[in-house]
Amino acid sequence: MTKPVIGFIGLGLMGGNMVENLQKKGYELVVMDLNSDAVAAVTARGNAREAACGRDLAAAADIVMLCLTTSEVVEKLVYAEDGILAGIREGAVLIDFGTSIPASTRRIGADLAAKGAGMIDAPLGRTPAHAKDGLLNIMAAGDRAVFDKVLPVLQDQGENVFHLGALGAGHTTKLINNFMGMTTVCTMSQAFAVADKAGVDRAQLYEIMSTGPSASPFMKFCKNYAVDGVSDLGFSIANANKDLAYFLAMAEDLGTRAQIAEGTSANLQAAFEAGMGEGNVPEIYDYFRTLPR
Repeated sequence: MTKPVIGFIGLGLMGGNMVENLQKKGYELVVMDLNSDAVAAVTARGNAREAACGRDLAAAADIVMLCLTTSEVVEKLVYAEDGILAGIREGAVLIDFGTSIPASTRRIGADLAAKGAGMIDAPLGRTPAHAKDGLLNIMAAGDRAVFDKVLPVLQDQGENVFHLGALGAGHTTKLINNFMGMTTVCTMSQAFAVADKAGVDRAQLYEIMSTGPSASPFMKFCKNYAVDGVSDLGFSIANANKDLAYFLAMAEDLGTRAQIAEGTSANLQAAFEAGMGEGNVPEIYDYFRTLPR
């Protein structure tokens, strides 16, 4: 069977590796990114060309994929005069791999449906290295028939592809996942900072805690930085700060309050304002070490 033409917007570390994986698997691509070097790297590999705008990309693609930073960026690309909504074809599908606000996702999905196009929200788990090898975890949601239509392509990108229900459930799950993960990282990083102030050996603290039920991969990432000075989580404080803000907005939309998330968000925001946004989340340990007694 002929593979669908993929339009891909967002060639950062994750998106760029996803595109390279798709190219290796024989897909034809139409791409966009503000980084001209990233676009050039993709087109140089062959079977790919650059689109001038979202409208032209959508008009040329069977499946439009987004790997972008915020809901605001997604909405701008969708709703611009020369945006995706203006060019998307009947029967095409938009897949949002980013971490977005579920209410925004559902609104975009409704507007696409009015044009006869489908949408899947499919946020990602694992790392850019997994993306390059097609081994991501993909938390997809949306109409089952639309999901089944794009499933073969998702399976070329993910080792584990989940269908979570109606449109927006993927982004909801991802925000809950990131709330849990980033709260764990902040908690562990502060535990190491307090141990340091108390004169407790951080390596020994890790050895003790890692033998109990608190052990987790996130604990290991925190230990790698706080004890060994190795920052290897690959997820920035800026991104975590954005995701916690989205989680709080989602909780408010649901008519509830997430007080633990408020604490995590406040610490991430403070570290961001201290100029640490580009650092990986376990580097918040350095922020906690500077807090007054």
